[in-house]
Amino acid sequence: MYKILFLPTRFFPSISGAEFYFQRIAEILNTKYNCNIDIYTSNAIDFKALRNSTGKTLKLDDKYYNQVNSLKIDRFPVNYKISENDILRKLKAIPAFNKIGLNEESLDIFIKNGPYLEDLLESLLNKPDLNYDLIHTTFFPYFNCIISLIIGTFIGKPTVCTPFFHFSNPRYLDTRLGDILKKFDLIIACTNLEKDFLTDEFLIPKDKIKVIPMGVDFEKFKNIHKTSLMHYKFKQKFFDKKERKYKLILFCGYKNYEKGALSILKSIPYILKKTKKVYFVFIGPSTIAFNQELSKISKLNNAKIINFTPENLTGYYDRKKLTAFKEADIYLMPSRSDAFGISFLEAWSTGKPVIGARIGATPEVIRENIDGLLVEFNNPEDIAQKVIKLLKNKKLRKKLGSAGELKVSQKYTWDIVTKETYQTYKNLINNYK
Repeated sequence: MYKILFLPTRFFPSISGAEFYFQRIAEILNTKYNCNIDIYTSNAIDFKALRNSTGKTLKLDDKYYNQVNSLKIDRFPVNYKISENDILRKLKAIPAFNKIGLNEESLDIFIKNGPYLEDLLESLLNKPDLNYDLIHTTFFPYFNCIISLIIGTFIGKPTVCTPFFHFSNPRYLDTRLGDILKKFDLIIACTNLEKDFLTDEFLIPKDKIKVIPMGVDFEKFKNIHKTSLMHYKFKQKFFDKKERKYKLILFCGYKNYEKGALSILKSIPYILKKTKKVYFVFIGPSTIAFNQELSKISKLNNAKIINFTPENLTGYYDRKKLTAFKEADIYLMPSRSDAFGISFLEAWSTGKPVIGARIGATPEVIRENIDGLLVEFNNPEDIAQKVIKLLKNKKLRKKLGSAGELKVSQKYTWDIVTKETYQTYKNLINNYK
């Protein structure tokens, strides 16, 4: 039985691919592989809270979130008041930190990104039974990476980072950041494209990078209407009777520029020129820019838009979300900010075609004209053209969705992903010197 420390930047009720990746792997490692998983994280809910006190945070005495399913979660407050110079001074007082030999220019960027979790670090360093076999962190480039390297150095155990590297986003392209990634014993990349980028641009040796994709709870999505949710129909709940034959186009994720949500809104006028009988459903945290654009688009005649935020949902498996995927005709997420894109797997699990952006890792995830279509990032007219193409061709929708469903069932379930992750841990632990 291995004892493993997970150090995610955030955790549920924060909802994104990185958080859910750690949650599902931890749950399966715990129940199926008899691993003891400790999860230490911040109390931040949204990205803003990682470095700004006006962001959304959990109250640390909220015991409801100290347990997520079978997992115990230790959450610590973000220290917003300390200066960057004081952070660096405190780090240099830790012998294990000095042994790592981090480049100060790279370190400065990580400190600025936050979240600075002084209490978390001190809790681990003073923990009497700090005897983990392995430390695994996500995501990049945040301060949890530094904590992981400190703890790994302190106890002499291997460190792993799944960076979820968004290599099409300019914010991630500062090559100075690569110094810290090189210090990990292993990097887990979600795609071969991510691995190649880390090797070519950040000069990380290929033998230090293992490609393991993301996963999905395939049966849960595939069998939605065969479970206790069978009496809950999305269109019956939210559409008028005459509108239930309308096509449903679904987006699920952060509603920002990076994820393509703004581009989708801007594509709606072009789509409505070709068809009026279509609904757009957005699920996920909103942004100011999205809400501003939504207010404009909503004024158009025949613009039918349903907008859900996390406050409208009961969790990752909220029945509104699950049934929206099941009843959607097209899943649309033309993002440049995905290291993989779990939501594509969710859509495929329900047999639906997907549309993504021809950028970053997405062209490896979506096989163009085989299980989905690709568009130019931030090109509303191209998005509209591909949406119309699928709306008018039921046979093509079925073909692409079925191909995606088969692919997911064979390669991308959480059980498959966790099995490969466990074997990777085992090899690293057994060969670590």
